[in-house]
Parts: sequence; C-alpha cells; structure tokens
Amino acid sequence: MRYRLVIFDWDGTLMDSEARIVACMQAAARDAGWGELRGEAVSDIIGLGLPEAIARMCPGITAEQAERLRERYAHHFVAAEAEPLSFFPGVEAGVARLREYPEARLAVATGKSRRGLDRVFAESGSGAWFHASRTADETHSKPHPRMLEELLAEFGVPVEEAVMVGDTEYDLEMARGLSMDRVAMTYGVHAPQRLAASQPTFTTDSFAGLIDWLTH
Repeated sequence: MRYRLVIFDWDGTLMDSEARIVACMQAAARDAGWGELRGEAVSDIIGLGLPEAIARMCPGITAEQAERLRERYAHHFVAAEAEPLSFFPGVEAGVARLREYPEARLAVATGKSRRGLDRVFAESGSGAWFHASRTADETHSKPHPRMLEELLAEFGVPVEEAVMVGDTEYDLEMARGLSMDRVAMTYGVHAPQRLAASQPTFTTDSFAGLIDWLTH
C-alpha cells in the first residue's frame, strides 16, 4: 500500500448519485419558490455542504427560502431512497481489496450530512468498510481542509502518508490546501480538465485503476 490512510469522497466517487441529487435539488427549488435550476448548476455544487451549495446555486436567496429549499431537498432525497443507488463499477471489490491490508485505514470525507451518510451506510451495508468518516454538517465544508485535518489527527497519520480520492475540484483543493496527495476520478461530476487544475498526484477513469495504483 502506498498510504496508511485513504480518504474517499462519497457522491460521484463511490456512489453513482449525481442524477438523483440533481433531480431532488431541482424539485426542491421549485417547491421553495426559487424556480428552475439548471442541471449543470446542481452538478457543479455536488460535494459541498448543503448551505454552501444553496448559496452558490441561488445567489440572493433569502434565509427563509434557503431553509425551505434545504427541507424540501431532504424530503425528496429521503423519498427517492426507496430505490437504492448503486456503487460505481469496481468499488465494492476494490474496497474489499484495500481492507486486506491490516495497516491501512479507510475513511470518508463528504458533503453529505451525518444523518444522510449514516442512512446510506446502513442501507448499502457499507458502514463497516470504513474506520472513520466526516460530514459537512459536523465540521467545515469542502474545500476547507478541516475534514482532512481531523481524520489525520484521529489516526495519528502524517499528511505524507495519506491520500484524498475524489471526483470534484472541491475534494482535490481540500487536499491541496494541506499539500496532501490527491487522486482525480474522472468518471464523476467534474470534467478532467477542471480536475487537472488542482494538480492531482494521480488521475484515473476507473476505480479498478485506483486500486491497482494504490497497491503497486
């Protein structure tokens, strides 16, 4: 293993959830009286905490409208979970392979809420895969590096022995802020050219490619 600690983003990196996030956010904006949101605008904010995402998508929104949008997004997303989402190809086998290394620690750093992450952990049976996690509502949202700082401290791992894996510039810039190695997953939300601006340590278009790189 190249690293003692591997930290994963969730949406767009492990789970194929972009389409659902976009649909639920668009419905929530209509419910809140904001109007139509372009799909591209919603995709752009995936990975941020919900308050930060709303502020970025809806400049000038009132606090009352923002709270209404947040509530309706949660409503639509929970309702949609009646149909489980899928992990990207290779994720389940790849994480299982990493867990064969007893010295390795695996973690999640996500823009989801703690309630949302714990719910998907339970529904997908994936909670036991990871040794720790951080969500945007219990610390700073990406791209602030606080999530990573807390995970490094929890495991006592120096930044040189950790890597962040993500599909958005928010993931990569969070790691870049600490001079942490970072992997760009190009099958997710942000375009490869956008990810390249964050100078990733490694870039791949498949989860299997990530695992091969981490273990060789």
